[in-house]
Amino acid sequence: MTLLNLLASRSSRMKASEIRELLKLLDQPDIISFAGGIPDPSLFPAAAIGDAYQAVLGGAEAGAALQYQVSEGFLPLRKWLAAYMGSLGVACDEANIFITSGSQQALDYLGKLFLSPGDTALVTWPTYLGALQAFNAYEPRYDRLNTAGGNMTPEAYRAAAAANGGKVKFAYLVPDFANPTGNTLDARQREAVLDLAGELDIAVIEDAAYRALRYDGEAVPPILAFDCARSGGIDNARTLYCGSFSKILSPGMRVGWVCAARHVVEKLVLMKQASDLHSPSINQMVMHRVAETIFDRQVEKLIGAYRRRRDALLSALEASMPQGITWSRPDGGMFVWLTLPQGADATELLARSVKEARVAFVPGNAFFADGTGRNTLRMSFTLADDRTVGEGVPRLARLLRG
Repeated sequence: MTLLNLLASRSSRMKASEIRELLKLLDQPDIISFAGGIPDPSLFPAAAIGDAYQAVLGGAEAGAALQYQVSEGFLPLRKWLAAYMGSLGVACDEANIFITSGSQQALDYLGKLFLSPGDTALVTWPTYLGALQAFNAYEPRYDRLNTAGGNMTPEAYRAAAAANGGKVKFAYLVPDFANPTGNTLDARQREAVLDLAGELDIAVIEDAAYRALRYDGEAVPPILAFDCARSGGIDNARTLYCGSFSKILSPGMRVGWVCAARHVVEKLVLMKQASDLHSPSINQMVMHRVAETIFDRQVEKLIGAYRRRRDALLSALEASMPQGITWSRPDGGMFVWLTLPQGADATELLARSVKEARVAFVPGNAFFADGTGRNTLRMSFTLADDRTVGEGVPRLARLLRG
């Protein structure tokens, strides 16, 4: 017996994550992996988190920590996040903060909130694979958001969306140290995204998962900060900011947030109530304790470690890679993006690389909504210690010289 003939049409758009499949390679001790974009567990503040769990469960908060929670999220954590957003130039209060089970849940909820089948989502080319997976369930069409400027006018976007039977609903992007390219938008480009969104009257989903991990240069305000300045305040803003503690404190605790106009937060709360009621109470309470005591110090520690690893990877690429291959030079984040000569296929290269060189990376076509970009690949440096870089990059380079 099979139930496959009963599945909803949207299930055909649900595909396994190439990155999640590649993570299984980490269990093979002889594989040198630049694949998973995950933080280094040796840098997690495990002692501080452990102390916080003990304090919560050993004190007066124990009952609340093990009890149901309001769907908006733990109030002290939301207040801390409102102050944090204020430090980024976004004046708001706890009513503008919604706690999610990681920012991936935020992307799923926002896709559900805005997309009807056939609607158009504007995304960068390439874009974060997890966003495509989250949005795919709601059966959208994708169009290219060119943050460097292009010849697509608002009228052209509207016409293309209408021809598909829907409307343009939002622009999604990672403006700081993007996954997968490592690129960052400058202030002018962020303003241009808002210009386009205003002309199309659409939302902007700002995925800020890597924002705190800046190694060089001056920070650029979030798109939401520019939006608030233009619109007169967050409750008039069209930008929805998705933040996460996963890259700084712990991905396993699954605590993220959305900062947005309160009328949007109210809709998200209704979705949460119908989905999982609330994110785990104890994790929110522990995250609040840890964030208010060590967040800035933890960011500094990660910046020091990851900057050295980024620099080592860039130096190894410069020393080893053959001509005809180019790569990004990110100011922060976790990723370097390589472009191979036209006609190369990084998926085929990966199969050879794992078999012959025992080196893993992520083929770039996974990050393109139309499956193009086969001559690109992503390398993550967060787990790349000296041995990983010193052995892995020359091995991959030798294979590319082939």
